Amino acid sequence: MSSLISQNITHSIGDEKSKRKTKGEGKEESEKKINRKRKKEHNEENKEVEIKDKQEMEKLENLLFGSLYNPVGFGKDDDDEKRDDGRNDSAMFFVDRAADSALSVYEGDAQLVQEGIIEVEKERKPVWVDDEEEKARIKLASVNRLRKLRKEEGEDVVSGSTYVERLRAQHAKLNPGTEWAQIDYQSRNYSSDDEDSDKEGKHIDDYGSKDVKLVDDILQSNEDLVVKSRTKLLPGLLEYSRLVDANTVDSSNAPINSVQFHKNSQLLLVGGLDKKLRFFQIDGKRNTMIQSIFLEGFPIKKASFLPNGSQVIISGRRKFFHVLDLVKASVDKVGPLVGREEKSLESFEVSPDSNTIAFLGNEGYILLVSTKTKELIGTLKMNGTVRSAAFSDDGQQLLSSGGDGHIYHWDLRTRTCIHKGVDEGSINGTALCTSPNGSLFASGSDSGIVNIYNKQEFLGGKRRPIKAIENLTTKVDFMKFNHDAQILAISSGMNKNSSKLVHIPSFTVFSNWPSPNQFVHYPRCLDFSPHGGFMHYHDEIFNAFV
Repeated sequence: MSSLISQNITHSIGDEKSKRKTKGEGKEESEKKINRKRKKEHNEENKEVEIKDKQEMEKLENLLFGSLYNPVGFGKDDDDEKRDDGRNDSAMFFVDRAADSALSVYEGDAQLVQEGIIEVEKERKPVWVDDEEEKARIKLASVNRLRKLRKEEGEDVVSGSTYVERLRAQHAKLNPGTEWAQIDYQSRNYSSDDEDSDKEGKHIDDYGSKDVKLVDDILQSNEDLVVKSRTKLLPGLLEYSRLVDANTVDSSNAPINSVQFHKNSQLLLVGGLDKKLRFFQIDGKRNTMIQSIFLEGFPIKKASFLPNGSQVIISGRRKFFHVLDLVKASVDKVGPLVGREEKSLESFEVSPDSNTIAFLGNEGYILLVSTKTKELIGTLKMNGTVRSAAFSDDGQQLLSSGGDGHIYHWDLRTRTCIHKGVDEGSINGTALCTSPNGSLFASGSDSGIVNIYNKQEFLGGKRRPIKAIENLTTKVDFMKFNHDAQILAISSGMNKNSSKLVHIPSFTVFSNWPSPNQFVHYPRCLDFSPHGGFMHYHDEIFNAFV
């Protein structure tokens, strides 16, 4: 009996535990469902808030900058511009198709902006008119710098107003205006969009994609964004004007051996036997001196910028040379070079890629020095003496000439002579230079004759030059092509005014250079600015309008 009672008690206790367990599980399940429901509602509320915030931001952007997502007014009807709340945004602002205004304006002012302002711009009159302009008479033929303003060769006297108009036309010719900023130009560009509203949407998509491609092309290129139109020079007479001397602020008291423009066209270095290297900012008026460096016991025979503009190589009649670092503003002495003993490293040329310096040594040796390590990396050997050298436009080849009357072409990658040809009429070669485009090169000799060759024809075996310039009668010391190879400057330092400018397309000499009234004395060096606006001769600057 007792065992039966104990069994019943045990069963009842087990049933109660199972009931409590089942009840607890049901409660937990219900709480989980409630939590999931609350979480779902909270997420939906967050999404609604984000959507509302995004809509508010789009509205603000539309009001401030115009529609960024759905351009308003391009190929859409008024019904399409209604917002979700029933209001019409087209009554609040409009899109200025003519691009005459940077910001949107109220619809009531639209007519004023698009018509009134444009009419005012077109009908704008000068505030003040000088009555004396009509009475004034200007002689164009008697003044050299005004001859370019003549319409006909026999024209001489013009009125003051005509003179002003031609001056403005000449200024506009030399300094092209920003056409894109003019109202008429913008109206013409956008007028085609207004003529065909059905195709506007597609036109804008195409226009936008073209803009994106144009921007990508600009950002992926290191070329100049603004390029001046190329002017074709005519033979005969060259238009130029004398400007203030470059070193008028700090003149040299010894012969100047080297002048060169920096690649930015404004900085000019001047070096000479007074052991000073000067830098001037060239504007043609003041020519402010920026810096002057004195090299103790080192008369400068030549100084040259690296084409990348980072350093200046300075040489003299010494076994060593100096390097001026323009970034660090420090001067380092380099040499003597290990591997080749030379008494003098006064003559050198720098490669256009700024990687190599070629020093002219003794016994026909050309020493190749790295611009990075300033160490000797190789030598080239000519027959006879070497007196001149010039790099090709890509810096991969080197031309040299000297005492044997031959012109050598060297491949700097293999450091071998790939061609050797006779320089016609030359016994001793004294000067070499190559054109910026690499198609031509010129060779000067001690007899004063300058031969101009086509590089490919010369390498192909043709010995005769395109043209032989015989206007100099003494040793050719220096030659230089301008930036677009339309002018070749040649000079000799043995006679006064022994300088000529050759018009390359016609291979004739400009007859009015040098001017009989302006002496260049004994020319020793010259350089053209990178864009052809200035030519620096010895210590005198001339604006050549190149």
